[in-house]
Amino acid sequence: MLARWVHAHSAFSAGSFVKVNCAAIPGSLLESELFGYEKGAFTGAYASKPGRVEMAHQGTLFLDEIADLDFALQSKLLHFLHDGRFSRIGDEVERSVETRLICSSNRNLEQEIEAQNFRSDLFYRVSVVQLKLPSLSERKEDIPVLAEYLRTAFEKEFRMQSEPFGEEMLQYLTSLNWPGNVRELSNEVARHVLIGPRSAVTGGQPQQLPAAAASRATGSTAVSLKHVAKEAIREMERSVILEALRDNQWNRRKAAQVLRISYRALIYKIRDAGLMRSGESRGPLS
Repeated sequence: MLARWVHAHSAFSAGSFVKVNCAAIPGSLLESELFGYEKGAFTGAYASKPGRVEMAHQGTLFLDEIADLDFALQSKLLHFLHDGRFSRIGDEVERSVETRLICSSNRNLEQEIEAQNFRSDLFYRVSVVQLKLPSLSERKEDIPVLAEYLRTAFEKEFRMQSEPFGEEMLQYLTSLNWPGNVRELSNEVARHVLIGPRSAVTGGQPQQLPAAAASRATGSTAVSLKHVAKEAIREMERSVILEALRDNQWNRRKAAQVLRISYRALIYKIRDAGLMRSGESRGPLS
């Protein structure tokens, strides 16, 4: 969110904001994602494809989790940052782009340098200006405002109405540590909007049962441990699917690839989890 804000208020705002999640793309594929490739460069390269670097020309290239960048690829990135020139895979022609670079990492890069996982020369190249974002647990007073902002945003995105957070729920949210920070809070608020208050926010605490299961287990009606476990697994699966869909802009084929299941299996799970978007048909699978 901060990277997008910087882009929108910069001289590069007229260009594209291009995000690359270095942790989500295998090292063998990341080079082609970044720099593109020419037709015939490798098996499956049936046509030329520009990389994210070219897409960010006169815009912003955001390398999320740069610490996960393959060590060999760090060298090629360093050469690109030196003069803005690069070559697509399988091409000898040098291309030139002008882009603003923003990087993020949840690790201490200086410690990564000491462990020989990150190049020191690349670190000094990208660390011209450093901004440290405090974790959500360090600014819990922001949680009620963030939760309500996200709830309103997701109501617009999903075209659905949801129950506002009550005082008791906001106090509960504030009491959690949120190890996944704003991204974790965002996913849980999205689930609240899509599924309703019965889904309850768990704050990512593994020792906590989802509220629907916990309420049944502790209520007056007896329930089997097997049933509670099945309910908990279903809630966790629902959260993972929701995060994969959101990370891939609701492209279900890409989400299925990330989750390593078939597209058809994902559609079944989306329907079973109640994650169909407003206006979508529940008819036969296509």
